[in-house]
Amino acid sequence: MTERELFVSYNKDVYRTCYYMLRNAQDAEDLCHDVFITVFRQDWRSVEHTRAWIMRIAMNQCLNLLKRKQAQLKKQSQVQLLHEQSTTLVKSVDTIVLEKAAGEEWEELLGQLPEKLMAVVTLRYIGELSLAEIAESLKIPVGTVKSRLHKALKIMRKKLEQNQNLWLKGENQFGTH
Repeated sequence: MTERELFVSYNKDVYRTCYYMLRNAQDAEDLCHDVFITVFRQDWRSVEHTRAWIMRIAMNQCLNLLKRKQAQLKKQSQVQLLHEQSTTLVKSVDTIVLEKAAGEEWEELLGQLPEKLMAVVTLRYIGELSLAEIAESLKIPVGTVKSRLHKALKIMRKKLEQNQNLWLKGENQFGTH
């Protein structure tokens, strides 16, 4: 039997097996050719059960391809997962700038408050103390802490709104024509 006769005799069976295992016509065709290249490089004439031997080569090559594809998919999903995690962890430059500006504005507003009000706001929002803890540390009633906190936030809110209005007016002056 010649190589051509061997190919014609078993090509359809090899292709059918590869297609069944891979579920992809192009991969099955490529692998079918690879199987016969492997067969022709070996001493196929001395093999006793040629068909079984060729089909075993086809199945092994299909399994190897499936393993490679599975490993590749796993790597891709890991890379995608890492990418998704890094994008959620990494802040954009805009976000960092806005947070820094907000922090600077917060400090400026805090610095404009009278000392009694600034102490309450600082302990509450920076020190993260409870109202009772603030009252205890400043030796004032909890009601006084609440009223000072309310008054301080009201002043800061008003100044923040004034700053925003100034900023918006300035933005409108530089409109596009």
